[in-house]
Amino acid sequence: MNFLRGVMGAQSAGPQPSGAETIQKLCDRVASSTLLDDRRDAVRALKSLSKKYRLEVGSQAMDHLIQVLQTDRSDSEIIGYALDALYNVISNDLEEEEQEENSQKQVDDLGSQFTEVFIKQSENITLLLTLLEEFDFHVRWPGVKLLTSLLKQQGPQLQQIILVSPMGVSRLMDLLADSREVIRNDGVLLLQQLTKSNAAIQKIVAFENAFERLLDIITEEGNSDGGIVVEDCLLLLQNLLKNNNSNQNFFKEGSYIQRMKPWFEVGDDNCGWSAQKVTNLHLMLQLVRVLVSPTNPPGATSSCQKAMSNCGLLQQLCTILMATGVPADILTETINTVSEVIRGCQMNQDYFASVYAPSNPPRPAIVVLLMSMVNERQPFVLRCAVLYCFQCFLYKNQKGQGEIVSTLLPSTIDATGNSVSAGQLLCGGLFSTDSLSNWCAAVALAHALQENATLKEQLLRVQLATSIGNPPVSLLQQCTNILSQGSKVQTRVGLLMLLCTWLSSCPIAVTHFLHNPANIPFLTGQIAENLGEEEHLVQGLSALLLGISIYYNDNSLENYSKEKLKQLIEKRIGKENFTEKLGFISKHELYSRAGQKPQPSFSSPDHMMFDHEFTKLVKELEGVITKAIYKSSEEDKKEEEVKKTLEQHDNIVTHYKQVIREQDQQLEELKQQVNSLKSQNEQLQATLTQQVSQIQQHKDQYNLLKVQLGKDTQHNSSHSDTLQMNGIQPEEISKLREEVKEWKNKHDLLQGQLREKDSVIEKLKSSQLEPGTEQSSQANKYGGLEHDNNLQKELETLRTQVQSQSTEISKLHTEKQKLLQQMNMTTVPILGDGAMPAAKNTDLEERLSREIKELKNEVKALSEEKATLKQQLDSSNSTVAILHDEKSKLQQEVAESKKEQDDLLVLLADQDQKIVKLKSTLKELGEPVEDEDDTESGDQGDEDEDEDGEEEEQDE
Repeated sequence: MNFLRGVMGAQSAGPQPSGAETIQKLCDRVASSTLLDDRRDAVRALKSLSKKYRLEVGSQAMDHLIQVLQTDRSDSEIIGYALDALYNVISNDLEEEEQEENSQKQVDDLGSQFTEVFIKQSENITLLLTLLEEFDFHVRWPGVKLLTSLLKQQGPQLQQIILVSPMGVSRLMDLLADSREVIRNDGVLLLQQLTKSNAAIQKIVAFENAFERLLDIITEEGNSDGGIVVEDCLLLLQNLLKNNNSNQNFFKEGSYIQRMKPWFEVGDDNCGWSAQKVTNLHLMLQLVRVLVSPTNPPGATSSCQKAMSNCGLLQQLCTILMATGVPADILTETINTVSEVIRGCQMNQDYFASVYAPSNPPRPAIVVLLMSMVNERQPFVLRCAVLYCFQCFLYKNQKGQGEIVSTLLPSTIDATGNSVSAGQLLCGGLFSTDSLSNWCAAVALAHALQENATLKEQLLRVQLATSIGNPPVSLLQQCTNILSQGSKVQTRVGLLMLLCTWLSSCPIAVTHFLHNPANIPFLTGQIAENLGEEEHLVQGLSALLLGISIYYNDNSLENYSKEKLKQLIEKRIGKENFTEKLGFISKHELYSRAGQKPQPSFSSPDHMMFDHEFTKLVKELEGVITKAIYKSSEEDKKEEEVKKTLEQHDNIVTHYKQVIREQDQQLEELKQQVNSLKSQNEQLQATLTQQVSQIQQHKDQYNLLKVQLGKDTQHNSSHSDTLQMNGIQPEEISKLREEVKEWKNKHDLLQGQLREKDSVIEKLKSSQLEPGTEQSSQANKYGGLEHDNNLQKELETLRTQVQSQSTEISKLHTEKQKLLQQMNMTTVPILGDGAMPAAKNTDLEERLSREIKELKNEVKALSEEKATLKQQLDSSNSTVAILHDEKSKLQQEVAESKKEQDDLLVLLADQDQKIVKLKSTLKELGEPVEDEDDTESGDQGDEDEDEDGEEEEQDE
């Protein structure tokens, strides 16, 4: 402890002797007292003195306090006092307000020195972790604060001790589950310090269910409306996720991205934005950006982008983007967040293109953002964020690039002028008086042309009306006109970057650029002059543009061919001077800053000179342009010949590759056909076996019915004494008996009626033959006549009745005769009188005959079905034979294709030998030649692009 005493002596205001003596006595009391109460009082006194006499307590009492922690663990009160005293000694937070600025460094050194003393024995940290398991508030809370202070002083050393301690991190994770908010909140601060810059501890904390607990705390505290606790949780989440791919993947796989959506539901009333809410929402947006940062692996970023789109998080961010009343810094960070969520993700880019602002009339979000970008009244950081958003929207998005360029083409421009398009805004910004708008518009338009030769050619069709009465000029010509007018450096740098991007990998654009006779003299004049440092960037970009005009020149213009342009450089500029001016770009400080990350971040508008994607283009072209300048005409011719030979070889190789691919496809198709035919054959075999089993079942049913029919006939013949015939039951016989009795009764009744009528007729006849009586007189003569007439009428009616009854009787007689005949026809006599009707017998016979006919028809149908199944079996056997023949043919074709492939490989080997010879000759001539690995990787990349369906072009 001598060095600590030296520090104490160096202080301007040293401790009073009485204080040092008191601390020494208290330390002796702690060390020598046998009673716990005495030790507790001494430790309490040391705690109270530790703030004022920090150095003395730390140098004299630290060992005694650690001893108390080891021996008196049963008493929570003394443990709490000891932990508080150690915290006061080690922590620098308590002295920050009291110390002056000149002594602040000395205070920091004091805390760091005491921390080193404490952690020198790793057992002290293990002891402190053990004490954190105590649930007593007076032990746990001081322990958390002490460990947090130790981590602030000596974080890396303490992290290693905790990492190797058994269950060390798990004990600290239990603090998040404490029901007391003070301990839980301080536990969050402790984990913040613990997880700084240590990937191993970050992984352990993440797999200890930290994400679930922290998100629960944020939800309980009210999401973005919460207090400082939400801020602390968000900072801890950033520590766990930033630059940690394993934790990011775990966060995504655990469906925690979906739980971030409620954070951004700010509601319609955006008036009340407290400072804490702005801070919380800012951290939440940064956390989203951590998951989709361009520096992450592409696969992880893409999966997070898709998850954010599927759960509606991107839609929620776009809602904030188009809302009113949002603070400027939140709006700026939201734009940056949306930018990285859609960057390189076609699905998210398409959604963003469909977002409209709630204006009248509704406008696309892209148009509204571009209006802010070209408006010089908007804040600088907001304009940078909009530019980044536009760049991310066009990154690897050929569809979006085409939509932006199409708004500039003559066929798609709105003639009414009611709506403003993205192309019109870019042109307006490109030719504005504000240099920052010029630069932003030029860079945005360059991104619309990035790696897209088709759009570069289409943009040549754009015509601009400069003034009334003058003919329109092309966009390319207008850019060169403004360039030659000597505008601001920022404007010229932006236009030169646009022209370099436009002309690279596009010989047609180079030809259009060279058609203007004033362009080449302007560029050579800019390069040849000796200007100040502020013009170095313009000179370097002019040299780059001139080099692009040479490198991508197709020699279609005789006056501006490659050779003549190189001669012009050699005469007017000098090759060494040209190379030096070209190197001004990569040597510039702003160029190095722009190449670090895609997001444009500049401290001031004056530093806004280079774009990230343009730095890649410079790296790609600087070397090849330098080599192209120093080549002679003969070397160019030889190089062109070699290029033609290589192109022919590449065409042959690609042709054979295509042939091999087609053969492979044919083989795959034939294999699929064979597999399908095999499956069909198996299905036919299955149906055949099924039908054979059905036929067998029908046969068994038929035989069973036949046996049952034979049994029924035998049973009926054996019971001929009781039954009339086959199929007649005793109930039917009794019914027939009753019917015969009824017919007999009717017959007797009709006979009696007939007798009565005969007697009446006889009486009437006798009454007509007798003479009139004495009582008849002349007065009754007329009455007798009337009575006779009535009798005659009644007689006629009786006769008709008798006739009808006689016909009925005859009918009954005939029926009786028929019944008797039927009764006589039966073989077995029935007890009693009467006979069974023959109609019943005939019905039964007809029923039996019908059943027999149906059985015969079914047997016939089964036999026909059997014959058809046999035919199907024969046809399937024939198809199997045909398939075997086709299989043998396919095998022969495969063998032949293999022979052809061997021949092709021999031919390719010969071609490779020729290429090696040609490359050796090129190397002897001093020309750069790509290695075989590069060409093979290029071919492999082409094959991958064909298989994945991506249409990316690589500028060579």
